[in-house]
Formats: sequence, structure tokens, C-alpha cells
Amino acid sequence: MPEPHLRILILGAHPDDADFSAGGLAALYRRQGHIVKMVSVTDGGAGHHLMPGPALVARRRAEAAASGAVIGAEYVTLDAPDGGLLPTLENRAVLIRLIREFRPDLVLTHRPNDYHPDHRYTSQLVQDLSYMLTVPAVVPDVPHLAKMPVIAYMPDDFQRPYPLSPTVAVDVGPVVEDIVAMLDCHVSQFYEWLPYNQGNVDQVPASSADRKAFLRGPIEERLRHQADRFRHLLIAIYGKKKGKKVEFAEAFEPCEYGSPLNEAAIERLFPFFGKS
Repeated sequence: MPEPHLRILILGAHPDDADFSAGGLAALYRRQGHIVKMVSVTDGGAGHHLMPGPALVARRRAEAAASGAVIGAEYVTLDAPDGGLLPTLENRAVLIRLIREFRPDLVLTHRPNDYHPDHRYTSQLVQDLSYMLTVPAVVPDVPHLAKMPVIAYMPDDFQRPYPLSPTVAVDVGPVVEDIVAMLDCHVSQFYEWLPYNQGNVDQVPASSADRKAFLRGPIEERLRHQADRFRHLLIAIYGKKKGKKVEFAEAFEPCEYGSPLNEAAIERLFPFFGKS
């Protein structure tokens, strides 16, 4: 008999990747009482211009945990070095153990073509371990899975060697406030490091309310772009009338190395379609 709650695992490379790329989907699952676990594969210790190292790792762990708490999800940060992740057997074993222990129905991660090596290697690790999850002799200290979970890629705008090819697009308009609140927890990133790295740190407001407004603009622009880009999917999923009205969306591409994301799997794994 299937469990009453779905188990969703979101594997990002850094402590703000899971909620940045799939925070809306995570929030929708949590609103229906499903179990969501977000993971940063690296420790986040390189993502700052003033405080790299152990102090930043501790800070980013706390920020990630606070972000997960916004929607009542567990958010953990692993120990691989930020900027130094490699698709080694050791790292593969770490993730095999994590996935087997959590027993997810759906795993989300980065696509394999991406500007950041940590993103690429997180994706490669997930691809490399997918079949191994079912092999008893691999990482034998943790019971193997009887069946591979469905695996899907989180959205991005990269075009080469091929652009995102999703089969699922999700209306995240009802949870935009949750997305903003989650990302607002990553103070070291969205109000310090990324503005410094992008050359607009002088534009970050001082007050908490103004900073949130500063953050909200790019978030809504990105989600609106996804809705427009994949309008055909939204119409196919929600119907013409509702699909044309969706303002904010996240879209996900199936990975063929996991169990198939076919119509039956979509119906099972996305129970909020038509109810958002």
C-alpha cells in the first residue's frame, strides 16, 4: 500500500540552490503535507567576498535551515568543499546513502550543462548513482532501493548543448510569498555576495522591508519568464483558460536515468495540478 505522503528530495550544489530553483514546488508540496528535504551538496564556504571559510559555512548552514523552516521542510548542508566538488566514488557513496535513507519518490537536481562546476558535478553524481541505488553490492551498509525514483532537472536558461526541455510546468503564483521569504533567509548571498559579484552591492537597501522588495523584483521576473516560456505546457496541464492566466511558474525536465516521468507518474507526483 503506498504511503499517504510523497517524499521529495531536492539536491542543489549550494545552500540556496534548491529553494532558488524549486522553492515554489517545495512550498506547494508542503502545503499539502508532503515531505520535502532540501540538500546542499557543498558546504557553501566559498560564497562570499569577505568571510570565506568555517565562519561562512556555519552561517550558510543556518541560513539554509531557516529557509527550510519557512515552509516546514528539512534543509541540510553537506561537507563537500564549495567550488571544489568532484564526481568521485566517495561523493557518490555519500549521496547514495542519503537517497536510500530518505527513500524519495521524486529527486530534483541541476541539469548537466551549467556555468558552475559544482552544479554540473552534482548533476553528474545524481546521474551516476541513479542505477546504483538498486544494486545491493554498492554501498552495502544501507539497504538498496527496489526501484529508482523519478529524477527531474530544475529549470535554467542555458541553451547549449540543448535548452531546458520540460514536460511539467507548475503554477507557483500561490506561493510566491513563500519563495521570497525562503530566499530572504540567505542574507549572505542575496544581500552581500551576489550583489558584490554582480557589481550592484551599492544598490542593496538598508532596511529589511526594502531589501525584500529588492529581492522580490528579480524573483518575480524569473518566474514570469518561465511562465511565458512554457505557456504551452501550462495550458496543456491546467486547461486553456487557467493556463493562459498563470503568471509565475517553475518547469522541470525528466532525467531518463530515473524511473519514467510518464502520465501516470505526473498524476501521482503532482497532485496539486488544478488545485493551486
